Amino acid sequence: MIKQLWKSIHRWLIDHPLRPGDKIGHTYRVDELLGMGSYGMTYVVSIQGSHQKFVAKQLRKTKQKTMQGKQSFKQEVTILQALHHPQIPTIHEWLEDKGNLFIIMEYVEGKTFEDLIFEEGKTYSEREALHVLLQVIDVVDYIHQQGIVHRDLRIPNILLVKEEIVIIDFGLARFTDQKEDVSTLVDEQQRMREIAFKSDIYTLGHFLLFLLYSSYEPISQKEKSWEKELLLSSPLTHIIRKMLQHDQPYEELHELKEDVQHYLKNR
Repeated sequence: MIKQLWKSIHRWLIDHPLRPGDKIGHTYRVDELLGMGSYGMTYVVSIQGSHQKFVAKQLRKTKQKTMQGKQSFKQEVTILQALHHPQIPTIHEWLEDKGNLFIIMEYVEGKTFEDLIFEEGKTYSEREALHVLLQVIDVVDYIHQQGIVHRDLRIPNILLVKEEIVIIDFGLARFTDQKEDVSTLVDEQQRMREIAFKSDIYTLGHFLLFLLYSSYEPISQKEKSWEKELLLSSPLTHIIRKMLQHDQPYEELHELKEDVQHYLKNR
């Protein structure tokens, strides 16, 4: 216990975030800390002497000391440079400053669906949730067309910006021709992290359930499966089961998109 506590304190001392007013290189000033993840810390920054804002993603120093951390950083830069889509933040540059590695990206001001549901009380009907899913699919389809799997399409990484979907955080993304051993991960993590298009579809299945649960009102405190709680139609249940790989999984996004569109057309 004491050893683990010391490791946590030591990691924080090394990985402590920058503070508002700190400088990154000769160009950027930190405005605020946006968040801290397992690999990096994210800030809103502005060009000194102006109001032009960007997002700066810093690789944790403890990760910089590992080959995996450095490779992950380089991988994210390469993937962002390969993507050119209005609903994906563009990379501005990457730089090293005082031994720290940073990616400077386009600043996008929006809300995650977690914010919309839990902070603003937004609920989604079945039809609304499926229309949101179709919008997300269109952006993810572009990513897949570039031979890239995102592998982290969780609710914090899908934003709504002026009624448009924006997808962020490509730290775990990989090109489909890459190899990565996921056999040591638990079953659910393997399905999320496999370098295959169906792993993104799997994560989108959980995203869709998240939206559907926004309008769910429990009638008992006993925890049940989503199939028993949501009481969806048989066709929609089958679609979600395929997304979650409970049944023969979707291998390509166009298969999922066709099934969702067909379902909506016949409702």
